[in-house]
Amino acid sequence: MQSISTTAKKIRTMEIRGAGAIARAAASALKEHALSLKTNSLSDFNREMEKAAQILLKTRPTAVSLPNAVRFVMRCHGDTVEEVRASIVSSADEFVKRSEKAVEQIGKIGAKRVRDGDIIMTHCNSTAAISIMATAFKQGKNIRVIATESRPMMQGHITIQQLNDAGIPTTLIVDSAMRYHMQDVDLAIVGADAIGVNGCLVNKIGTSQLALAAHEARVNLLVAAETFKFSPRTIFGELIEIEERSPDEVLDTKTRKSLKNVVVRNPAFDVTPPEYIDLICTEVGAIPPEMAYTIIRDYLGWELEELGV
Repeated sequence: MQSISTTAKKIRTMEIRGAGAIARAAASALKEHALSLKTNSLSDFNREMEKAAQILLKTRPTAVSLPNAVRFVMRCHGDTVEEVRASIVSSADEFVKRSEKAVEQIGKIGAKRVRDGDIIMTHCNSTAAISIMATAFKQGKNIRVIATESRPMMQGHITIQQLNDAGIPTTLIVDSAMRYHMQDVDLAIVGADAIGVNGCLVNKIGTSQLALAAHEARVNLLVAAETFKFSPRTIFGELIEIEERSPDEVLDTKTRKSLKNVVVRNPAFDVTPPEYIDLICTEVGAIPPEMAYTIIRDYLGWELEELGV
């Protein structure tokens, strides 16, 4: 189970980061694990695969793309080990292919919302959000981007590197400067870790602050989200768990021990209400937040069946 444990560790420590990348990594790890298992017993094979799936599911509780990817791959069928193995491999390949194609399609759809001369603000690091900006830039639109650092893990530094490599003029700001710079912004674009049935957005901590500042300044907020980032379980009233990460990311252990009256909190995500979102751009089209249920029903129906709907 080396590939599973290695991938799980990389996801947990954020060596692999970003909801889409996490999902693709999990799908690929399950495929490699299925190919590596040496047993002719179907019950043993299924038990080992389920064990591997559970290890991956426990790594990051908020990014719904992870459980959606795992469930997609684990919808395996067959009466023999080889049939089930082939089903897992096929599903994993299909998921990765769909995911990569989705990012490209989101770029094309979202770029239609970007105007020539726009100044865009973005937060954290999202492959889908960057696809929109890069596509618009390739179309000849003269855009500039303002990117936040996205503390405490500084994912914004990855974003500015990718935007720089794409040739897009970019300004890096600290998170707390969002509202100050919003007066210069024409459009805000962010990614998504999860979207609930009511259209709320769960994303990197600070996203709700950007959304609030954009709403105040009457700047539209565009969310770039593949369909597998929508959460079917929210239909049944389940809340999306907000992951709280180690305080070491904020303040080192030695300093914290010297501050006996100080507690460090480090939530990794926050929730942006749907009324602050203009459009959610998916690979199947741009929708208002109120249509989130339609995406869940029409494109994640396989999971609804699994849940007994």
